[in-house]
Amino acid sequence: MGLFSKDIKTMEDLFVHGLQDVYYAEKKITRSLPAMIDKATDAELKRGLQTHLKETENQVKRLERVFEMQGKTAQGYKCPAIDGIIREAEDVMGEVEDQDVLNTAIVAAAQAVEHYEITRYGALIAWAGELGHKQSAKVLGETLKEEKATDAKLTAIAERKLNPRADGRTVAGRARKRAGASKKRSSSRRGRKTSARSAARRSAARPARKTQRKKTAGRRRA
Repeated sequence: MGLFSKDIKTMEDLFVHGLQDVYYAEKKITRSLPAMIDKATDAELKRGLQTHLKETENQVKRLERVFEMQGKTAQGYKCPAIDGIIREAEDVMGEVEDQDVLNTAIVAAAQAVEHYEITRYGALIAWAGELGHKQSAKVLGETLKEEKATDAKLTAIAERKLNPRADGRTVAGRARKRAGASKKRSSSRRGRKTSARSAARRSAARPARKTQRKKTAGRRRA
């Protein structure tokens, strides 16, 4: 069942269905994260995913509390969106052999999941507020903070080391590095030439200044 189902007639229906949608997603994520953890070879990335797995398990429990607040039984409805995101991640991880590139692909896949969750939780919090479910909004807000924090951590890991490391292993990346090194050498040579010319000009100026001083001294004596 998609998010916009014909069974949804009221905002309350929409809110409960949104809970069921994200509940299905969180349960699916708890089953898929171990595969990402196993394939990740970067120690920091592996630890980050392990931490988020524990967070996700706790997020499932939070959702169950919110269901209770609505007087509903916790259950999920099949969510094609998260199924597609996870299936794509599994396909990519099965195709990449280079470990650095694989780690980068894992970060991208994990962030695709995070962005989906951030969108869903943001909507649920807004709907809960509209319906007057303040406590539900507060509980869901705790999860949203964790999702945003995880996304920020993944971005930091990728930008600080995984992306540059993976890029350096590609043909284009190596070409850029060589071009950068060549530019530095050219700049260094230009700097040395400029220094040499400046030194030559200073050296040429010294005899002229000496001659001028001698002429001035001679006029003074005269």
